Amino acid sequence: MDTYSVMRHFADSWGMLGIFAVFIFVVFWAFRPGSRKVHDDIANIPFRNEDKPAESKEARP
Repeated sequence: MDTYSVMRHFADSWGMLGIFAVFIFVVFWAFRPGSRKVHDDIANIPFRNEDKPAESKEARP
């Protein structure tokens, strides 16, 4: 058997199963219990400590 056939057989069987397991793990990690606070905190990073928009380079002296 040549190398291509061996790699193709692995990708068709165990490779796809491994990629699916990683996908399930990532989805579980994102939606795990108690992660809402972390996600809300990260989503609000651009709005921290800002009372007004940043100055443009043209407005500076």
